[in-house]
Amino acid sequence: MEEVDFTSCPRVPGRAYNGANGKKIAVSFEDAVWILKFPPSAADKPNELSYSNSCVSEHLGSTVFRMLGVLAQETRLGTHVNGRTKVVCSCLDFTIPGKRFYDFCSIKNTVIDSETGGHGTELSDVLTTIDLQQFVDPVLVRRRFWDMFVVDALLGNFDRHNGNWGFLVDERTSLAELAPVFDCGSCLLPQADESIMRKMLSDEDELNARIYTFPGSMLKVGGRKINYRDFIAAHADPGLDEALERLLPRIGALDFGRLVDETPYLADLQRRFLKTYFEARRERIFAK
Repeated sequence: MEEVDFTSCPRVPGRAYNGANGKKIAVSFEDAVWILKFPPSAADKPNELSYSNSCVSEHLGSTVFRMLGVLAQETRLGTHVNGRTKVVCSCLDFTIPGKRFYDFCSIKNTVIDSETGGHGTELSDVLTTIDLQQFVDPVLVRRRFWDMFVVDALLGNFDRHNGNWGFLVDERTSLAELAPVFDCGSCLLPQADESIMRKMLSDEDELNARIYTFPGSMLKVGGRKINYRDFIAAHADPGLDEALERLLPRIGALDFGRLVDETPYLADLQRRFLKTYFEARRERIFAK
């Protein structure tokens, strides 16, 4: 992949973006508006690898979704210089032209009354909201929801909450559609520093702990977070089984190693770690 320096890209006024984990700005690049996501402050990170991991995870996660045939935000890695050179993830702004994003949290607030409000991730409430919302055909929304769950399980995403998926509404026609999957920065253990990577590469128990025990899903059943492996093995929902039938052949054929090899800015340790972690999750999360 070609390395890009976004430093000289003009800022786009009037654009602001929600979310945590680092600064976000809008820039113009190749006749489109891109969101530059900066890594969290280096002062909060123990070394350079964990400092830049969130941007790498954002890009790799979104790319895996697209490679598996699930509509996701286009991303690319680059650099930005402001005192020091930082690796950033650029994300195509899918609200341009003329579309407004409504997150699932907001939709849930208008559909059901629960103690946790729109932010609550109890699975039964989420599925009820999907069936009752009137933005997009519930059959299509359920399909997207379970496709997203399966890929998040593959990638170890621990932060797919109600605020980072939803719908786009055309402000001129009022027609609604599902928004591309986005906000994948919590995939592939972005907080792993060099010592954790080395330990997981050398200790099978450490690797297994981060597959079978944590990270888990933000979704809950009975107030407890879903364990990805256990939930999939239990065939807990027909929609989940249908998503597995759709996606498992694609997951098996996915050349993640090549993707990592073609990704710039990675240290050799990161490449080895990412390949090992992904392959272990692919083999063990979906084991029959």
